[in-house]
Amino acid sequence: MPLSASYLRARRRSRTWREGESGGIVGKTRIKKGASLKSEAELALMREAGRIVAEVLALVETRAKPGVSTLALDRLAEDHLRGRGAIPSFKGYRGFPATLCTSINEEIVHGIPSATRILREGDLVKVDCGAILQGWQGDAAVTLMVGSARNGAAQLVSDTRAALDRGIAAALAGGHVSDIGDAIERFATARGYGVVREYCGHGIGRDLHEEPAVPNYGPRGQGPRLRPGMVVCIEPMLNAGSGETAQLADGWTVRTADGKLSAHFEHTVAVTDRGPRVLTLP
Repeated sequence: MPLSASYLRARRRSRTWREGESGGIVGKTRIKKGASLKSEAELALMREAGRIVAEVLALVETRAKPGVSTLALDRLAEDHLRGRGAIPSFKGYRGFPATLCTSINEEIVHGIPSATRILREGDLVKVDCGAILQGWQGDAAVTLMVGSARNGAAQLVSDTRAALDRGIAAALAGGHVSDIGDAIERFATARGYGVVREYCGHGIGRDLHEEPAVPNYGPRGQGPRLRPGMVVCIEPMLNAGSGETAQLADGWTVRTADGKLSAHFEHTVAVTDRGPRVLTLP
């Protein structure tokens, strides 16, 4: 969950990665300083939180049909999450009012579930969910097609999921954080997509947003070193048009500036000596 712009300073990040940059504000995401390396026992707890997030996203996918409201999906998610002994990460976080972020079509992230937002045939709905279990966080997102896809949506969804896979594969111990974004950006721009720069991935642990910031662009070989025990949320946000964004009057929902479709996928990933380990799988 990239943080809402309503709580951040009104400035843009420079177009290049600055060596060693972490913490503070990157684009429109605030990152808490002081992240720690996680032990195997702590990673096991984060895996359980991530498993619950994966369950919620799978459940929501089965119910995201034409005629269903995003509020109904949110209630379904919260009931399942609490039934598993977890707490919603997002609800109440800096004032966010729901368990899920549900963003439709040209909306990128941070959409607020509502009884009046009814899914329609052909919609793209981005569903972002976080869970806290025994004090540890898990965070993941998917983009779902409601009914039959249209206007190139299926390809956008497939390519954004593939961009996430590229980013995860680049999360290697001894590399740099910017290697992740470089892999995402190269894949996305080669296919003509706009990469969202004003929101980014992040470290995660006991706090939802920790160091390091994980932008979805390069160049590679810059920023903090990736070390075993680091846990990051990798979350490409790709637009069918430009990467520019605008925020709605609710202070949360972010949309594409040109009104074109957007897709978003996210996993919580641990950096290990044996390669990246995804913690938000079923």
